[in-house]
Amino acid sequence: MVCLGNICRSPLAEGILQDKAIKAGLSWSVESAGTNGYHTGEAPHRLSQKVAKLNGIDISQQRSVKFTANDFEVYDKIYVMAADILEDVKKIAGNKFDPSKIDYLMNELVPGQYLDVPDPWYGAEPGYHEVYELIDKACAAVIEKYTIPNSQYSILK
Repeated sequence: MVCLGNICRSPLAEGILQDKAIKAGLSWSVESAGTNGYHTGEAPHRLSQKVAKLNGIDISQQRSVKFTANDFEVYDKIYVMAADILEDVKKIAGNKFDPSKIDYLMNELVPGQYLDVPDPWYGAEPGYHEVYELIDKACAAVIEKYTIPNSQYSILK
Protein backbone atom coordinates (compact mmCIF):
# COMPACT_ATOMS: atom_id res chain seq x y z
CA MET A 1 0.00 0.00 0.00
CA VAL A 2 1.48 3.38 -0.98
CA CYS A 3 0.47 6.89 0.02
CA LEU A 4 2.36 10.15 0.40
CA GLY A 5 3.86 10.05 3.90
CA ASN A 6 3.10 6.49 5.01
CA ILE A 7 1.51 7.66 8.24
CA CYS A 8 -2.24 7.92 7.53
CA ARG A 9 -3.78 5.94 4.65
CA SER A 10 -1.23 3.28 3.78
CA PRO A 11 -0.59 2.14 7.37
CA LEU A 12 -4.35 1.65 7.74
CA ALA A 13 -4.42 -0.28 4.46
CA GLU A 14 -1.47 -2.43 5.55
CA GLY A 15 -3.08 -3.23 8.88
CA ILE A 16 -6.53 -3.89 7.45
CA LEU A 17 -5.36 -6.09 4.58
CA GLN A 18 -2.92 -8.05 6.75
CA ASP A 19 -5.67 -8.65 9.32
CA LYS A 20 -8.09 -9.84 6.65
CA ALA A 21 -5.44 -12.07 5.06
CA ILE A 22 -4.63 -13.72 8.39
CA LYS A 23 -8.32 -14.28 9.12
CA ALA A 24 -8.70 -15.83 5.65
CA GLY A 25 -5.78 -18.18 6.36
CA LEU A 26 -3.56 -16.58 3.72
CA SER A 27 0.23 -16.36 4.00
CA TRP A 28 0.50 -12.86 2.58
CA SER A 29 3.17 -10.32 3.32
CA VAL A 30 1.49 -6.90 3.36
CA GLU A 31 3.55 -3.75 3.80
CA SER A 32 3.22 -0.04 3.21
CA ALA A 33 5.38 2.88 2.16
CA GLY A 34 5.23 6.56 1.30
CA THR A 35 6.56 8.40 -1.69
CA ASN A 36 7.91 11.50 0.03
CA GLY A 37 10.04 10.07 2.86
CA TYR A 38 9.26 13.03 5.16
CA HIS A 39 8.12 10.75 7.97
CA THR A 40 10.62 7.90 7.61
CA GLY A 41 10.90 5.99 10.87
CA GLU A 42 7.77 7.54 12.39
CA ALA A 43 4.78 5.60 13.71
CA PRO A 44 1.41 6.03 11.99
CA HIS A 45 -0.56 9.19 12.75
CA ARG A 46 -2.23 9.02 16.17
CA LEU A 47 -5.71 9.17 14.61
CA SER A 48 -4.90 6.35 12.18
CA GLN A 49 -3.75 4.30 15.17
CA LYS A 50 -6.87 5.23 17.15
CA VAL A 51 -9.30 4.34 14.36
CA ALA A 52 -7.49 1.06 13.64
CA LYS A 53 -7.53 0.15 17.35
CA LEU A 54 -11.27 0.93 17.57
CA ASN A 55 -11.69 -1.64 14.80
CA GLY A 56 -9.54 -4.27 16.53
CA ILE A 57 -6.31 -3.68 14.58
CA ASP A 58 -3.05 -2.56 16.15
CA ILE A 59 -0.82 -0.61 13.74
CA SER A 60 1.28 1.06 16.44
CA GLN A 61 4.40 -0.97 15.65
CA GLN A 62 4.50 0.06 11.99
CA ARG A 63 7.14 2.60 10.96
CA SER A 64 7.10 4.79 7.89
CA VAL A 65 9.38 3.78 5.03
CA LYS A 66 10.01 5.39 1.66
CA PHE A 67 8.88 3.68 -1.52
CA THR A 68 11.80 2.58 -3.74
CA ALA A 69 12.19 1.37 -7.31
CA ASN A 70 13.23 -2.04 -5.96
CA ASP A 71 9.73 -2.49 -4.53
CA PHE A 72 8.68 -3.54 -8.04
CA GLU A 73 11.07 -6.48 -7.77
CA VAL A 74 9.95 -7.46 -4.26
CA TYR A 75 6.16 -7.20 -4.39
CA ASP A 76 3.59 -8.95 -6.56
CA LYS A 77 1.01 -6.17 -6.27
CA ILE A 78 1.35 -2.48 -5.42
CA TYR A 79 -1.70 -0.41 -4.56
CA VAL A 80 -1.65 3.38 -4.62
CA MET A 81 -4.04 5.56 -2.68
CA ALA A 82 -4.36 8.36 -5.25
CA ALA A 83 -3.44 9.71 -8.70
CA ASP A 84 -0.62 11.91 -7.39
CA ILE A 85 0.88 8.88 -5.64
CA LEU A 86 0.83 6.91 -8.89
CA GLU A 87 2.74 9.71 -10.61
CA ASP A 88 5.28 9.78 -7.76
CA VAL A 89 5.69 5.99 -7.96
CA LYS A 90 6.35 6.22 -11.71
CA LYS A 91 9.05 8.85 -11.15
CA ILE A 92 10.70 6.93 -8.31
CA ALA A 93 10.58 3.59 -10.16
CA GLY A 94 11.99 4.88 -13.44
CA ASN A 95 12.75 1.97 -15.76
CA LYS A 96 11.68 -0.53 -13.07
CA PHE A 97 8.07 0.65 -13.29
CA ASP A 98 5.83 -2.30 -14.13
CA PRO A 99 2.25 -1.27 -14.93
CA SER A 100 1.05 -4.86 -14.57
CA LYS A 101 1.88 -4.79 -10.84
CA ILE A 102 0.23 -1.51 -9.86
CA ASP A 103 -3.34 -0.32 -9.39
CA TYR A 104 -5.46 2.09 -7.41
CA LEU A 105 -6.72 0.37 -4.25
CA MET A 106 -10.20 1.72 -4.91
CA ASN A 107 -10.28 -0.03 -8.31
CA GLU A 108 -10.76 -3.25 -6.36
CA LEU A 109 -14.01 -1.85 -4.98
CA VAL A 110 -15.18 0.13 -8.03
CA PRO A 111 -13.23 -1.22 -11.01
CA GLY A 112 -12.03 1.25 -13.61
CA GLN A 113 -13.07 4.34 -11.65
CA TYR A 114 -9.53 5.32 -10.52
CA LEU A 115 -10.84 6.90 -7.35
CA ASP A 116 -8.56 8.38 -4.70
CA VAL A 117 -8.65 7.44 -1.06
CA PRO A 118 -8.91 10.90 0.51
CA ASP A 119 -5.96 12.00 2.61
CA PRO A 120 -7.24 12.67 6.15
CA TRP A 121 -3.99 14.39 7.23
CA TYR A 122 -5.41 17.92 7.46
CA GLY A 123 -8.81 16.98 8.82
CA ALA A 124 -10.43 15.92 12.05
CA GLU A 125 -11.07 12.43 13.39
CA PRO A 126 -14.28 11.75 11.40
CA GLY A 127 -12.21 11.83 8.20
CA TYR A 128 -10.05 9.00 9.51
CA HIS A 129 -13.14 6.90 10.18
CA GLU A 130 -14.37 7.55 6.63
CA VAL A 131 -10.99 6.58 5.18
CA TYR A 132 -10.94 3.44 7.32
CA GLU A 133 -14.34 2.39 5.97
CA LEU A 134 -13.28 2.94 2.34
CA ILE A 135 -10.05 1.01 2.79
CA ASP A 136 -11.79 -1.77 4.70
CA LYS A 137 -14.28 -2.31 1.87
CA ALA A 138 -11.53 -2.24 -0.78
CA CYS A 139 -9.41 -4.70 1.19
CA ALA A 140 -12.38 -7.05 1.51
CA ALA A 141 -12.62 -6.96 -2.29
CA VAL A 142 -8.88 -7.72 -2.56
CA ILE A 143 -9.27 -10.77 -0.34
CA GLU A 144 -12.23 -11.98 -2.35
CA LYS A 145 -10.42 -11.44 -5.66
CA TYR A 146 -7.14 -13.11 -4.74
CA THR A 147 -8.27 -15.85 -2.38
CA ILE A 148 -6.78 -18.96 -3.87
CA PRO A 149 -6.05 -21.97 -1.63
CA ASN A 150 -2.42 -21.95 -0.46
CA SER A 151 -1.69 -18.65 -2.21
CA GLN A 152 1.31 -16.60 -1.21
CA TYR A 153 1.17 -13.02 -2.43
CA SER A 154 3.43 -10.20 -1.40
CA ILE A 155 1.50 -6.94 -1.47
CA LEU A 156 2.87 -3.44 -0.91
CA LYS A 157 0.42 -0.67 -0.12
